[in-house]
Amino acid sequence: MAVLVGKKAPHFSAPAVVNGGEIVENFSLDQYLGKKHVIFFFYPADFTFVCPTEIIAFQKRMEEFDKRNVAVVGCSVDSQFSHWKWLQTELKDGGIKGVKYPIVADQAQTIAENFDVLAGNYEYEEDGEIKFNGTPMAYRGTFLIDKNGVVRHQVVNDMPLGRSITEILRMVDALQFNEKHGEVCPADWHEGEEAMKPTQEGVSSYLAKK
Repeated sequence: MAVLVGKKAPHFSAPAVVNGGEIVENFSLDQYLGKKHVIFFFYPADFTFVCPTEIIAFQKRMEEFDKRNVAVVGCSVDSQFSHWKWLQTELKDGGIKGVKYPIVADQAQTIAENFDVLAGNYEYEEDGEIKFNGTPMAYRGTFLIDKNGVVRHQVVNDMPLGRSITEILRMVDALQFNEKHGEVCPADWHEGEEAMKPTQEGVSSYLAKK
């Protein structure tokens, strides 16, 4: 698994469904450079089971992301047409109707491969044929990308394990606090709590209060 933290997020331009039903052909995270932090997350597949719980959980907390000036963007290896259909399907029927943030289509699996969350890999066999070993879907990868397009936090869950939106927001708060104040955020830090100066004296002073 590649560690992308500290590196530029891989570039892509791909179809996506935005605003719950509008298909755009050349969606890119470049539109947020210099403007917004980005949560870019992968999920395995449309019309599945854990995935809609996460996707809807993000939507329910979009006001909190908006307040922090953070764009949320989802991605799976399904087509834009599959995304569109799922977005038109009512929740009671297994759909995600009401979700408004962009969902990117990665049918070629290249975005998932470049972010190193594809659950498998292509190999050449002795006869020259290309075979895919594994499951041609994405793990539940989550990437926090700053305004310069640099990945600052990543976490990857196996497919059965749903992610925590609360923890994602906590990491956004920690990054934005560090960018604004220059202080570092200790274990289990939350917005409004004391942080530390990045010195030995700062650490000692913090720990002495605990």
